[in-house]
Amino acid sequence: MSNPRSPDEFDPATSSSEADGDGQKAPLPQLARDTTPDNPWPLHVLSTKMSQYISRCDPSWVEGQIIELKKRARVTYVTLRDLHEEVSVPVSLFQSEVARFDGDLEHGMRVVVRLKPDFWKKTGRLSMVGSGIRQVGLGDMLERIERLRRKLQAEGLFDPDAKKPLPVLPHRIGLITGRDSDAEKDVIRNARLRWPAAQFEVREVAVQGATALAQVTAALQELDADPAVDVIVIARGGGALEDLLPFSEEDMLRAVFRAGTPVVSAIGHEADQPLLDHVADWRASTPTDAGKTVVPDVEEERLRINQARATTERALRIFIERESNGLHQYRSRPVLANPETMLMAREEETDTARERALRAVRVAVDRHVDSIAHLRSRVRSLSPQKTLDRGYAVVQDSDGSVVHDAQSLTPDSTVTVRVASGGFDASVTSIKRDDPRDQPD
Repeated sequence: MSNPRSPDEFDPATSSSEADGDGQKAPLPQLARDTTPDNPWPLHVLSTKMSQYISRCDPSWVEGQIIELKKRARVTYVTLRDLHEEVSVPVSLFQSEVARFDGDLEHGMRVVVRLKPDFWKKTGRLSMVGSGIRQVGLGDMLERIERLRRKLQAEGLFDPDAKKPLPVLPHRIGLITGRDSDAEKDVIRNARLRWPAAQFEVREVAVQGATALAQVTAALQELDADPAVDVIVIARGGGALEDLLPFSEEDMLRAVFRAGTPVVSAIGHEADQPLLDHVADWRASTPTDAGKTVVPDVEEERLRINQARATTERALRIFIERESNGLHQYRSRPVLANPETMLMAREEETDTARERALRAVRVAVDRHVDSIAHLRSRVRSLSPQKTLDRGYAVVQDSDGSVVHDAQSLTPDSTVTVRVASGGFDASVTSIKRDDPRDQPD
């Protein structure tokens, strides 16, 4: 693109002036930002400047999809839509350009066209004039898809370890498909043939054309945010490569990879393989296959339950029989057949042990009785009573103290004398000293 002068700049050669308060004509501002309410540009000046600026813009090759097409005698009007964003522009194609196009322009066709902006001064209308229009060929599309495939594969979006497992029995199935499409009927019919209680949350969207990418992606994000949805199926019937292109677009593929809910791809027929098949957690060859994949077969589950019940009953019966046989074997043993025999033997052993214990106790008691008798005789021999029995006496003074020394008494004092049997009081008449001859050697 050339470097056109900004419409802010004003060319004095094209300027006009108007009278000021003194009748003098004030010069028009050279720059748009210098205009004021008292010194504005005339509208034709702005329109001229914009026309001059836009006319110096270089043409650009752009890619888009035809979403509106109106053919006239001399001009064909189309509306091009961006492949990824909600952006569209009107384009005018002169008959000479349309005549050079290989084939017929059609609604939904992806094209590249050389656009140059055109500004109509009198009405202020901006439009695009197209030239060199050509259809994006099959080879170009396949090459673009292959580049994207290699890119996403390198980033790990196809990694089997990143695939989320499908639920065994989903509570609710999210279904993204075309409005009143055969794909929708196939998925629901086959799922309910296998599991009649299957519940669906359906989002009907455009599955081809310029709006398909945005609508499918929005529906996917909505269903992924619903906690009641356990698996999401994206389904449509077969079609040409151009019809299936939305399912190989990077924005949709990344949305599928980011989804927390498992996603099943059911696009087209067995031979159709958009990139969605590689990114989705499970690829179904057809919508019919998807309906059979997301739910179990109720008859198979009933058969499996019956088989499990039969296996459990058989195992339980074998266990009971084995334990019953073991119990019968225990019961058949002689000791259990006549258990009193075992008790009689133990009774004899118990009686013998009891007699042995009694004898030991008696011997121990007799031995201790003899010992006690011997100790009793010794104690008795040392008893003060025995001494008194031999004729000795115990003398106590008036205070009750035992008299050990006659010198502690005085004549006429009273003492108490205790003998072997009884006692008596006595008066001391005299005090005698010990005869040394009576002292022991």
